[in-house]
Amino acid sequence: MTDNPGRAAHAASPPRASTFVVVLAFSGIAVSLMQTLVIPLVPELPKLLNASAADAAWAITATLLASAAATPVMGRLGDMYGKRRMLLVSLFLLIAGSVLCGLSDSLTPMIVGRALQGLASGVIPLGISIMRDELPAERLGSAIASMSASLGVGGALGLPAAALIAENFDWHVLFWTAAALGAVAFVLVLTLVPESAVRSGGRFDFVGAIGLSGALVCLLLAISKGADWGWGDALTISLFAVAVVVLLLWGWWELRTREPMVDLRTTARRQVLFTNLASIMLGFAMFAMSLVLPQLLQLPEATGYGLGQSVLAAGLVMAPSGVVMLLLAPVAARLSAAYGPKVTLMLGAIIVAAGYGLNIVLMSEVWQLVLVSCVIGAGIGFAYASMPALVMGAVPVSETAAANSLNTLMRAIGTSVSSAVAGVILAELTTRFGPVELPSEDGFRVVLAIGAGAALLSFLLAAFLPRRNPSAVPAVSHHAPAPVTQPAPVAPAFTEDEPQLAYAIPDAARPAEGAVEIRGFVSGDDGQPVGHATLTLIDLRGHQLGRAMSLADGGYSIWTPGTGTYVLIASAAHRDPQVATLVVGEQPLDFNLILAGSSKLIGTVRDLEGKPVPGAVLVLTDVRGEVLSTSTTDPDGAYSFSGMTAGHYTLAVSADTYRPTAVFVETHGTGQTRQDVELRPGTRIRGTVRVRDGVPLADARVTLLDAAGNVVGTTTTADDGAYAFADLTGGQYTLIATGYPPVADTVTINGRDDDDRDLWLAHKD
Repeated sequence: MTDNPGRAAHAASPPRASTFVVVLAFSGIAVSLMQTLVIPLVPELPKLLNASAADAAWAITATLLASAAATPVMGRLGDMYGKRRMLLVSLFLLIAGSVLCGLSDSLTPMIVGRALQGLASGVIPLGISIMRDELPAERLGSAIASMSASLGVGGALGLPAAALIAENFDWHVLFWTAAALGAVAFVLVLTLVPESAVRSGGRFDFVGAIGLSGALVCLLLAISKGADWGWGDALTISLFAVAVVVLLLWGWWELRTREPMVDLRTTARRQVLFTNLASIMLGFAMFAMSLVLPQLLQLPEATGYGLGQSVLAAGLVMAPSGVVMLLLAPVAARLSAAYGPKVTLMLGAIIVAAGYGLNIVLMSEVWQLVLVSCVIGAGIGFAYASMPALVMGAVPVSETAAANSLNTLMRAIGTSVSSAVAGVILAELTTRFGPVELPSEDGFRVVLAIGAGAALLSFLLAAFLPRRNPSAVPAVSHHAPAPVTQPAPVAPAFTEDEPQLAYAIPDAARPAEGAVEIRGFVSGDDGQPVGHATLTLIDLRGHQLGRAMSLADGGYSIWTPGTGTYVLIASAAHRDPQVATLVVGEQPLDFNLILAGSSKLIGTVRDLEGKPVPGAVLVLTDVRGEVLSTSTTDPDGAYSFSGMTAGHYTLAVSADTYRPTAVFVETHGTGQTRQDVELRPGTRIRGTVRVRDGVPLADARVTLLDAAGNVVGTTTTADDGAYAFADLTGGQYTLIATGYPPVADTVTINGRDDDDRDLWLAHKD
């Protein structure tokens, strides 16, 4: 499936775009509320569900495990069958799970309902992918930042809202509220969000899905239950071991299957790999705040460091951080547009680290924790807004949902590890308060220091991302270009570790004042970068404004004379050209292009003896059976189809005196694919039906049976008594002629030569 680089030309109009961005962000908030929905109920769950504390904890664990298993699966299904469709499925599961929890008074239905809620976790990555497919380029950055922020906003606002409901109403109302929010989101998405036309197609990798889900369940179950079971317990160690073995086997499978659940080769690209690693660390850092601050707020003041607040008050203290994330979303988008998402990610990580450092010394007043949570929330908002842009900038558009889902999963793994590590530390560093032991102030400071370290590690990982140099500019000609003799080297707009050259056409020149940059990556539909692709910028009247060539890593940069609407054309050898209409504002515009590989299908049609079959007719169809092209073999039996994209096809071949045949063909993105075809001769049985005097008999019915007695064909003789059956294989047949008393005759043919057989009919004497 190819990219839709012209989406800006037919993207949603501004009012409609704003509406469905709000709808998708609301859906993300509704789903992220599930993180904190049951926190006010945790101490009461054993009594409410008539279960032990260990069993009641499964109401939390079930959501975590289901979320981990479902997120990458929903992303892949969204790429294959429609992102909006899978988003609606996710919201339906959220509603079903919430209703089940709202009706439950025992443990089992509660666990099942919470698991169903966890299955809805793919909403945010699916929403981001829809935005990429549907929004004009100039609105994409802020929209993605808002959608990313919804993950933190829902978690921050959910705690006080859940506490308020739990303190004033029956606990079931929590889940009925979640069901209502899910239903509203479902209806809004159904009516206001368009379905993306981008599809990857192919077959779903069931083995990969089961393997990844199984490994993640084992890993996260061991992490989440390790403190209760004991980290040295045989079950915990066994789960870790199984997770490692299954992940290794899963990786082996994914690298060998044609249509993997997760494209590990794309995931191993530096930009994707280090973004995901940084995501794990930031997920760890974010959740450390969620674990430490509420406990500090709720511990008794008599401890000397607790602030004695209620659950509701603690939630209200955390709520401003969610508002900060949402408010900073457009700022993060502008920062990414101006300096690149790598800079935004690094800035966010360093702000998070600074927030934790501040928290280590500011723990004694409520306002201090409000300040700290807002600082950390700002950093998380910057970082989370940049991650989808980094991931989507390095993967084909047909894989965006799967790639975003994997990135979301990496954050979830980070939060799970954070919970386990913080739990171990706070359980070890305790102080006695009356008859009970509580986490000590030093324990909290250690967790905060580790959170700061995780954020700094994320900063270092982000430093390995490909660097964009905004000052490096390719040439732009504002008038008709001079004749080109040789490409002129210019400063690369994207730099890797190794030196690279970009080329601009014509001679290099710095852009005029007010010029705006268009930049991005050119990749193939297999996700690999396309170097030396030619990019041509024209205005709406067809006047050329500039040309450039992509770098070896696919990066390109081209400048417009100023704001306005332009047309960008990209082409490369052995690939289908693409054209996009772009609306350029005052900020640099990031726009990635995917050039589908254009290959050639060639071959020769021969008979069983290896002789060419000239004049054979070939029909090429796609997987849906639609005819794409037809061709005829030349005197040497050769044929060719050009301009093909990577995919699966059916090639049907027929020729006179031969049996038709069809073969399955798989072509790759570039180059030639050879498919020779062998035709078997189609033997005929023919003859004349005559009466006793040798006179041909017209309109006699002739039936041909195979050796098993099955009817192969039926015909009626012509005026001259002739009949014929074609396209037969070797074997024994029976001819039956009727019109007079029937006559049967057994015929054996060798599959190579025609058989002439006359039939004689006569009345009995």
